[in-house]
Amino acid sequence: MRIDQFDYHLPPDRVAQEPCERRDGSRLMVLDRGREGLIETTFAAIGEHLRPGDLLVLNDTRVIPARLRARKSTGGLVELLLVAREDAAEGATWRCLASTSRGLRAGARLSIAPGFEAEFLGETDGGRVRVRLHTARGDEDAALRRHGSVPLPPYIRREADDRREAIDRDRYQTVYAREDGAIAAPTAGLHFTTGLLSSLRARGVATATLTLHIGTGTFQSVRAATVEEHRPEPEVFHLPTETAEAIARCRARDGRVVAVGTTVVRVLEGRAREAGCVEPGQGWCATYIMPGHRFRAVDALLTNFHLPRTSLLILVAAFAGRERVLAAYERAIVRGFRFYSYGDAMLIL
Repeated sequence: MRIDQFDYHLPPDRVAQEPCERRDGSRLMVLDRGREGLIETTFAAIGEHLRPGDLLVLNDTRVIPARLRARKSTGGLVELLLVAREDAAEGATWRCLASTSRGLRAGARLSIAPGFEAEFLGETDGGRVRVRLHTARGDEDAALRRHGSVPLPPYIRREADDRREAIDRDRYQTVYAREDGAIAAPTAGLHFTTGLLSSLRARGVATATLTLHIGTGTFQSVRAATVEEHRPEPEVFHLPTETAEAIARCRARDGRVVAVGTTVVRVLEGRAREAGCVEPGQGWCATYIMPGHRFRAVDALLTNFHLPRTSLLILVAAFAGRERVLAAYERAIVRGFRFYSYGDAMLIL
């Protein structure tokens, strides 16, 4: 399939620049694959579209403050996005995206804050660089938490010292995030509050978690001419035994496995076995789902509205049908839904 078949036009004012005042106050579009038409409601009412016995599977990855503003010895600004941590005997070594590596040589020090520096180690494959973080006190993780900022997607615009950065630290993180390692949030889960999750459990909707640390591969545009040529970058995952067992129990009671986000779909379908069960495990997930995929583990999908020409939109189209998904997107645009990470949600049943 041609990648331009997964393109659409979105007016710039539909891209959400900040979260809804309340997490569960965002809008929800419900697409039932067994029925015609779409339902428009609020996210707080999602329980009306779930059933006792259903299982919500959540990605509990936690976004790290991976964006660093550093200065060269000449005073020039270099922005670093920490992408993947490497094992190193000395200090914290990271593979990064850098706004520039011009004029930098191995061993050069970049100043981030007093007593906190990044040592430039050189360029590596994929247009990335390697740096080693140094602190006066030897606690690089604490310095990163203090001086790093949330690595928002480029379509969410923030100026230096933007007052909304404090909001981002809280709201660009799910309420159930606990495993550090992502550089982007699993955005479908941003709409849940602890109270809403508790009310769903009281209605008989169970929850389980897995971890997929979202990297640059999840959101990168498909640059190949065809969908089939694309190869996503692998990302670290962990599917616990308890979650595999919860899915087996859900199957036994004839409930639905509801994936909260495309990252959850990729892990579950990558580990799916016959009869809709999954095999626990951990490692690297490079699962790429396109139209024609036979879904074995996931029965329903909660997701946000995605960028055109991305593997996320391709996955959603594989789950609900390309024409139907794009028609729903067009309806969402007309009806004023908010798009992308801080935007509204879609529930596909």
